[in-house]
Amino acid sequence: MRRTSAWVGWVLCLCTSLAASAQDYPDEDEMILDLFREDGTKPGPRAVPTAEFLKCNKAAWRVHGQYLVVLRQGTHGSHVQRTIRRLRAKAARRGQLLEILHTYSAALHGFMVKMSSDVLHLALKLPQVHYIEEDSSIFAQSAPWNLQRLLQPHGGSSENGTYRPPNDGGMALVYLLDGSVQSSHREIEGRVLITDFNSVPEEDGVRVHRQASQCDSHGTHIAGVVSGSDSGVARGAGVNLVRVLNCQGKGTVSGALAGLEYIQSTLLARPVDAVVVLLPFSGGFSRSLNAACRDMVAKGAVVIAAAGNYRDDACLYSPASEPEVITVGAVNSVDQLMSQGAGGTNFGRCIDLFAPGDDIVSASSDCSTCFASQSGTSQAAAHAAGIAAVILSSNQNVSPVQVMQMMLHYSISHTINFLSLPDSHRLISPNLVAAMPPAKSTNEELLCRSVWSKRSGVTSSDQAVSRCRLGEEMMSCSSYTPDGVHAGETVSESSGQMECVAFNALGGEGVYAVARCCVIGGLQCQVHASSECVATIGVTTQHHLTADSRPHGSDRRRCVGSSGATSHAVCCHAPSLECHLLEKISADKDQVEVSCPSGWTLTDCSAVSPGSVVLAPVAKGNSCHVGSASGAGGAAGVAVCCRVRQPEQRRASPPP
Repeated sequence: MRRTSAWVGWVLCLCTSLAASAQDYPDEDEMILDLFREDGTKPGPRAVPTAEFLKCNKAAWRVHGQYLVVLRQGTHGSHVQRTIRRLRAKAARRGQLLEILHTYSAALHGFMVKMSSDVLHLALKLPQVHYIEEDSSIFAQSAPWNLQRLLQPHGGSSENGTYRPPNDGGMALVYLLDGSVQSSHREIEGRVLITDFNSVPEEDGVRVHRQASQCDSHGTHIAGVVSGSDSGVARGAGVNLVRVLNCQGKGTVSGALAGLEYIQSTLLARPVDAVVVLLPFSGGFSRSLNAACRDMVAKGAVVIAAAGNYRDDACLYSPASEPEVITVGAVNSVDQLMSQGAGGTNFGRCIDLFAPGDDIVSASSDCSTCFASQSGTSQAAAHAAGIAAVILSSNQNVSPVQVMQMMLHYSISHTINFLSLPDSHRLISPNLVAAMPPAKSTNEELLCRSVWSKRSGVTSSDQAVSRCRLGEEMMSCSSYTPDGVHAGETVSESSGQMECVAFNALGGEGVYAVARCCVIGGLQCQVHASSECVATIGVTTQHHLTADSRPHGSDRRRCVGSSGATSHAVCCHAPSLECHLLEKISADKDQVEVSCPSGWTLTDCSAVSPGSVVLAPVAKGNSCHVGSASGAGGAAGVAVCCRVRQPEQRRASPPP
């Protein structure tokens, strides 16, 4: 009897509690009693549930509309399904739907549910619920492969898997010509300005323009690669969107031209010291688009373009073919050419360097916390734009061509396998993968690069021409032929610009002109020529002989040409410039390599042969490579190495 009366008393207490909150639990009493009957448990005192609602302390990482419902300690696994049924019933009465994503029965009992805020309020009042936690994003704490790759050789730090470049690029402004950017994405929120410019064509099969916010995620992804808080190369750089692509990623040359004009007029009204213009698109060759890009560079902007994803010669596309633009191809995580089914990265002499462009994780426009993996030369160009922003933030007085030279100088060399390319493109495609310059890098180094012409025709009157960029000085000129048959080269001037001209010979297979183009403050170069039977050219004491027909062994300031030939000498001067000549004869009588020592820069690569056919010399990085025909008498490689002596350095002895 005593036991029975206690039971009755509890039931009366329970009924009283239920009646007091009937507006919240009109259907609960019978369900709770059913639970007790099924579980065989004894009821105890019960109060109105007071479940706690928890949110992630990082607002940008919250996954709205998705909640983890955790039941009270001591509940059985079967309570999870019963609580789910109860919540479904309550939601259905209010015309609401919910989706159960997962159930948990190990460390905790509960379930993950996608529901509206109205249903959330109902769930908080369920009797078995201990607390409800809003779902949130978690992130791997190692830098993505592409960011780690940028830091491996020189700059920043990737200790403990974090990405620490020399600076955050915060002194630079990047103009992005693309389709759309979700500026509210947590990766780029506060970093991106959507300008009022909009010049896009109609979409195929669509009668009306979609808003930029309804577009695919190409622009959002690219902006994230440039300056995203977790996926970005230059996380402090500002990005201004200039919309020239529609939601299908399609634009016009006329729209791109208008976008570039908009940027120029904006900068004229509000000048900015450090500007990068990013063109993550590609079209057929366009003289007008190339001219507009060239004009943008002349006005001080660093212009960076995607090489294109057609597995083709980049010189056939614009703006990639414009020499003043920094054109970027794409590689994968093992520094090999990016491939996309039948397509892949473009290649050839119009590319300046390659950068990570395969399986790149960055912001997605699917939601404000979504990420996606995309591939292409657009992503590679975005990496280069981020590096340029970092360089400009360290050295705001550098010119666009100095930025390009620094990017090439600090790139990783000779890691790409070009065997998949056509034979004619293997040698002239730059084997360089972009890397972040070190924090201590300055614009006081002598930096040089080789600029290849297109191949000439095969008649004896055909010639090839190579030119340096605006702001570069040509310190040497050479020619290259696959068969070693050519008629020499010369340096001439056209419209105030020096040209490297190479001449094909009778029976030759075509010739390339290769200019060695360099930058350093105060650098000036002159060309001297003599047509005497035994040509001898002298160089003043203020100038250094950086290229010639044949250096005179006893006098490094004098060059000698063979009988009947015209001898040309390139003589250069810059404050504290010093140059030395290195010569090496091939031991195996087949090939020879002459390298400038650390701290010195190769300005000229030439060859000497006692009658053998010489496969013309090739400058690769800081080394001069010379080969001779099989069975010939060998060849000698001649390298001219120069440097700018720093004030704290004593005058060094000539390189060994």
